[in-house]
Amino acid sequence: MITDKEFTLRLIRQLSQALEKLILDKPEESLMQKELDFDSLMRDIFKMSFTEISSKTKEEIIEIVNERQERDHKDYYEMLGNLFYYKGKAEANNDFLDKGKTFYELYLQTSGIFALPVINRISEIKKALE
Repeated sequence: MITDKEFTLRLIRQLSQALEKLILDKPEESLMQKELDFDSLMRDIFKMSFTEISSKTKEEIIEIVNERQERDHKDYYEMLGNLFYYKGKAEANNDFLDKGKTFYELYLQTSGIFALPVINRISEIKKALE
């Protein structure tokens, strides 16, 4: 029997992978046909829409993540980094880009992984915010 936490973590990983493909401009056909519905995915993961989550401060979002199991934090931060990076670029929104940078940095800290694509995105965001 799949638990709610396992289901949510699977959604987070699937969303993160889908966003990664969008960021790299390599979306799969099924992804293009399905179109990501950020609001419904955010409701499934955080019990609020993307608009609600994006209106929160970085600190408030971090607090929401901290309420989850610590072992899952890296997955949340990677997904949030991808989400805010993608939305920030698509909408030319510096607040989203700044949030993306923060969540990518937290992802690197919590995962202990040396992820060059993430480091490159952080550098790209820093230049865009200057």
